[in-house]
Parts: sequence; structure tokens; C-alpha cells
Amino acid sequence: MSHTPGVRQAQKQRTRQALLDAALELLEEQSLSSLGLREVTRAVGVAPTAFYRHFPSTADLGVALVEEALGSLHPMIRTTVTPDGDSGERIARAVELIEGHVREYPSHVRFIARERHGGVQPVRAAIREQLGRFTEEVRAELARDPQSAGWHDDDLLMLAGLYVDQMLSTASQFLETLDAPDDERRRVAETATRRLRLISAGRRHWTAA
Repeated sequence: MSHTPGVRQAQKQRTRQALLDAALELLEEQSLSSLGLREVTRAVGVAPTAFYRHFPSTADLGVALVEEALGSLHPMIRTTVTPDGDSGERIARAVELIEGHVREYPSHVRFIARERHGGVQPVRAAIREQLGRFTEEVRAELARDPQSAGWHDDDLLMLAGLYVDQMLSTASQFLETLDAPDDERRRVAETATRRLRLISAGRRHWTAA
């Protein structure tokens, strides 16, 4: 009997994860604003009232999906801009990591791409907060680079934002080519590489006004 609370907690966590997984699958074909909790609970095989034991609303479920989709990306984002290696190596590594992530987690990438400007305000805010964290982390990595000597923090933050925006754009483009021929994916990689090179070139010649 002493293990009962632990067993119940584990079951509760499994049900919560099942609701997240079911919602993510349903969101392949629709936006969060049109998702009904009965759809989600039906897919999991639990009563609609069980939903509220885990999430106050579908918006809260969406926020949890944002944390699941973006929370694990922080180490990868930092890795793409680490000062280790030359600029070309860093760019190649960044593009490769982004493509690999899209291939492994296409549903998460699709959810973020759709809901970033979607109709559910708490989810938009959660995405904005996570992207803000990414930008701050990239700024911190850029500040470690000797090339950033003498840069103002505001300028580094602006540069970090350019990198994060380009990473998101690249992820969305890779998402659209998941089932496309190899040459289309190569074109996406080449375009992303050129854009990141352009940002890096601008960085080398940037002078604060």
C-alpha cells in the first residue's frame, strides 16, 4: 500500500502525456483554436472530465505543448552559435542540426510554426517567451566570441534575434520538404547557409551608429 501514491502519480503522468500526444496528432490537421477537449479525450479513451485533472483548458494544454516542443531546444540553439570552430563550420553545424531536429520532431515544428501567430493568446505568449529565452542565450554565446569585443549588448541582442529568426525560418522550410526529393532539401540547406553567411558577414562589418 505504501507504493500506491507513487503508482497513482505515474498513472496521472502517463495520462497527461497521452493527452499531449493525442492533441499534437490532432493538431496536424487543425489549429489549436478549433481543437475541442472532447476530441482529445476521445482519442485517449478517457472521460472529458478527466481532462481537467491535467489542464484547466485547451489553452493550457497548448502552453504545455510549447514547453515540450521548445524546451528541449535550448542546448541545440546554443550549440549552433558556440564560438568553437570557424564561421563556415558553425553554419554547417547549425543547418545540419536544424534539419535533423525537423526530421525527428516534425509535429512539434509544425505546431510552433502554426501557433506562433495563431488565435490562442496564451500560446502565442508562451512561444514568444521561449523565443526570447533563445535570443538571450544566443546573445550570451555571441558575447563569448572574441569577434564580439566592443559590441553593445543591444547590438548583440539584435544579432541574436537575426540568428533565431533565421533558424525558425529554416526549420519551417525543411518541414515543407520532408517528403520532397533530395535536391529540394539541398536547396533549402544551401539557401539557409547563404543567409547565415550573410548575417555573419554583416556582423564582421557592423559599426554601431
